[in-house]
Parts: sequence; structure tokens; C-alpha cells
Amino acid sequence: MCIAYLLMARKNSFLWLLLLSLICTLEYIVYMGAKPAGDFSASAIHIDMLQQVFGSSRASISLVRSYKRSFNGFVAKLTEEEMQQMKGMDGVVSIFPNEKKQLHTRGVLDSGIWPESDSFDDEGFGPPPSKWIGTCQGFSNFTCNNKIIGAKYYRSSGQFRQEDFQSPRDSEGHGTHTASTAAGGLVSMASLMGFGLGTARGGVPSARIAVYKICWSDGCFGADILAAFDDAIADGIQLPLELFHGNEKTDTNISFCCNDGPVLASITNFSPWSLSVAASTIDRDFFTKVQLGDSNVFEGVSINTFELNDMYPLIYGGDARILQQVLVEQI
Repeated sequence: MCIAYLLMARKNSFLWLLLLSLICTLEYIVYMGAKPAGDFSASAIHIDMLQQVFGSSRASISLVRSYKRSFNGFVAKLTEEEMQQMKGMDGVVSIFPNEKKQLHTRGVLDSGIWPESDSFDDEGFGPPPSKWIGTCQGFSNFTCNNKIIGAKYYRSSGQFRQEDFQSPRDSEGHGTHTASTAAGGLVSMASLMGFGLGTARGGVPSARIAVYKICWSDGCFGADILAAFDDAIADGIQLPLELFHGNEKTDTNISFCCNDGPVLASITNFSPWSLSVAASTIDRDFFTKVQLGDSNVFEGVSINTFELNDMYPLIYGGDARILQQVLVEQI
């Protein structure tokens, strides 16, 4: 349909041709491998490549972002035909759509952070190190401290859902969870509704945290992920460049695997030069007893945070969601 519209547009004005060509485009990530040695103007090079594909009229407005700090590449709005043409250009390693990724554990490149959590208290921390040049995108609902020393958010589409905070603040909880797991401070008397009572702490409690919010209620997009990596390295975060284009020294890179499984083909984060690792289990079990009407007692693995002081009918677990929806509608 887009091709038909474009053929029609050629009979009309240049502006119609420009408008319709933009309507028929998708965002593609053009990966060009390692960053060239020495100084280079990434944007100028990338615009020049786009001009070779469709002239100077659309080049600047089609370029969404240039990556220049840790690797060479860019994001551009292209039609299917233009993408195929660009694949054959010198220097292009690969081209892939700016697809939405499902949320995984990414350390602090995640869904943001809840700065008021006790895990991120900055008591005992001095000023940020002098080598740190990152910034805190401060808003009325978000502030950094000497523990959370930087925070940014990324949304290349510029479109936000009602449930999302347009700031580094976490509306999902996942980013807060992973940040506290990696570098959360000591929090005493922590528990889940009384279960597992003890002291919670991250892997390195003395570490500072820089937050790069790339994940939203509808997922995480590739263009935003790469933009955050690019900025993180410029801010002073040490990230292995082999994450992008392999390691010539044959060292092994270890990365997270996925949140799904165990089923075939459930891995979503893999490459020939990396080792993908899945999550492990905890060293404890939580048991709950259920007494039936005939006085028989059965014990199973479950977490029950409230006391049952009466007898209740048994239902099929698959019907519980339906029953809950009915109750919500009645309210």
C-alpha cells in the first residue's frame, strides 16, 4: 500500500512525496561495528550515508540518533526498500528493526528506580568521584543523592502511557529491584509480609548507582538501550565494548539469559561471543498447611500472608481469575 501511495505522490508536489515516504517508514538500527580511531563526526558520516540512499531532502529528519561514544551506528527511519539498499553499503555490518524487548535483569539499565527506598540511603557516602561526569535529570518527583549519583531516561518515540512516569522514577518496580540487588545498602528487619525476616543488602552495598531508564510499561526498545549504553560510557561507567561486537582477545562475556522457561527456544539474549546465564533458586522453602473438611491436613509450598479462621469451599485455580474479575465488576 505504501508503494502505491508513493507512486501516486510522485504526480503531485514534492511535499506530498516527503510526507508519504515518512508515513511508510520504520525505525531501523544500522550497526557499523567498532568506533573508528581518532576524532570523527558521527552525525555527518551517517547523514552522508542517508543522502546516498534518498538524497538530501530527507536525510537530516530521517536520522533519529547517532551512536559515537562506544561503537559506530545510528537509528534512522527507512522504508523496506531503503533498508535493503543500505544493507549493501560499505561499513554496514547489520541492520535490524528497532523492536521492543521484554524486560530482563539489566542492572541499572532498566525501568528506573524509586529513590526513597531505604536501599538507596546515602548516609556515610561522600560526594561523587571526580571522574563522574553524568547528570541527574531532576524533576519535581525525583532527586538524586550521594548513593544515586546519576539518572536519565530514554524514549525515542516520545510517546508515554498514562501509567508511566516521564522521569527516571520507576513505575514498574523491576528497576528498583535489580538496582537494590546489585548495589543496595543494608536494610535491617526486611521481610515479605513477615517471611524471610532479616537484613537485606545488595551485592556491593558500598557502590554508587547511576540509573538509565530504558524500560517502560510496554517494554524496552533497542534504540533506547543502545543510547543508554552510549551515554553510560561517556558518563564514566566502565562497560565492556565486547557486549556490542565481540572480543578479539577471545575472553568470555557473561550476560543474563531470560525470565522465561524451561521451554525450548526461550533464550532472548545471546550472541556467539557471550555466555548466557539463567537465574538460580533460593536456599529455602516456604510451606503452608491446608486442612480439609474431613480433618486431613496437607502441606505444600506456598506463601500465605493471612490467617484463615473458618472453612472455605475449594475451587479450581483456573477459575480464581474469573471470580476476581466478577467481584471487581460488582464493586
